[in-house]
Amino acid sequence: MQNYEWASVDDAPVRELFPGISLRSLWTNGVASAHVLRMDPGSCWEGIDVHDPGPEEVYVVDGVFNDGIRDYPAGSFIHAPAGSSHVPQSEKGCTLFLFYPEG
Repeated sequence: MQNYEWASVDDAPVRELFPGISLRSLWTNGVASAHVLRMDPGSCWEGIDVHDPGPEEVYVVDGVFNDGIRDYPAGSFIHAPAGSSHVPQSEKGCTLFLFYPEG
């Protein structure tokens, strides 16, 4: 039998990060973590999101995500290396799966 860990997005507690931007934490092992981020239409991250100490992996589940420079439609994968930064926003709204392999 596998020692799988699993979580349902619907059961994960919701934490509002900024107006119109909410996070549901799905899993962590103390270092790496996985989350679902929902951005309402017209929402924008307050300040600059800096990827430290490690990279951020983003999969756009639905809607259109914008990193402050370009749009990424549903189905897009983004690797943001450690030390990179962006200003997350969404004109139309979106749902993102986020993975932080190094915290």
